[in-house]
Amino acid sequence: MRMTLTKTRTKTKRWKRVQWAAMRALLGTVGRASTGVRIGYRHGFDSGSMLDYVYVNKAGGFPVVGHLIDRVYLNAVGWRAIRARRELLKDVLRKEIAQRGGTGAGAGVRVLDVASGPGRYLQDLLAEYEPGTLHVECRDLDRAGLAQGGRQAAERGLTGISYVYSDALDPAPVSPAPDIVVVSGLYELLLDDAVIAASVARLRGMLAPGGVLVFTTQTRHPQLEFIANVLPNRDGVLWEMKCRPVELAEQWAARAGFAEVASRRESVGLFTVTTARR
Repeated sequence: MRMTLTKTRTKTKRWKRVQWAAMRALLGTVGRASTGVRIGYRHGFDSGSMLDYVYVNKAGGFPVVGHLIDRVYLNAVGWRAIRARRELLKDVLRKEIAQRGGTGAGAGVRVLDVASGPGRYLQDLLAEYEPGTLHVECRDLDRAGLAQGGRQAAERGLTGISYVYSDALDPAPVSPAPDIVVVSGLYELLLDDAVIAASVARLRGMLAPGGVLVFTTQTRHPQLEFIANVLPNRDGVLWEMKCRPVELAEQWAARAGFAEVASRRESVGLFTVTTARR
């Protein structure tokens, strides 16, 4: 009986390897008719450039077939959740900015995103306020994403936003200290819990007194196995993510010394946005 189960499991594993190989081949050939898939192969499916395309949510690619593939791709549950996460994140930031008097010119609320990519959602947020209300610094290790964001901001005539090459896990201090630090879409890419806990503690030390850390957590994802076996990340290896209960993320913040730790879930139900006040 035990030998039969072992043989069955071995066959199942082999069949899955064949399935994943076939999906990788299909996506890497026919799938490239989609603009989104091409961006994923060029920059990584986890890259800021990829997320920027997902935010725009406009199907592109070769006529008819490419557009159809791209629409299916952009409608994937993970991308829908990321767009919902963006809206929740902007809502949270608006409330934090308002608490600091950031409703008119001269308030000067300082926002730092340590892993922003192009930072389109921050550009959208910045455009809602009078010049001088917000000062935004976007940091990332993706030079292409930073350059893309800089071009977009210039085209929109936005001032008060800057782009800096920097490691989110080894952040240089900012002067004056930021009122709000954002970590969006980074921690779910990290597999070591200790690295995230250390990051949360380090970012607390960067905040101005009374400042707030805003970070996202992926609590579940129905396509984790597909992603981990088919889609390459920005480093060219298969993209592995880790889901965690939001209670664990809140514990990291509390242990780092934050107060008033609270979380909200986006409408699709895969991500939470946590606020932790210094």
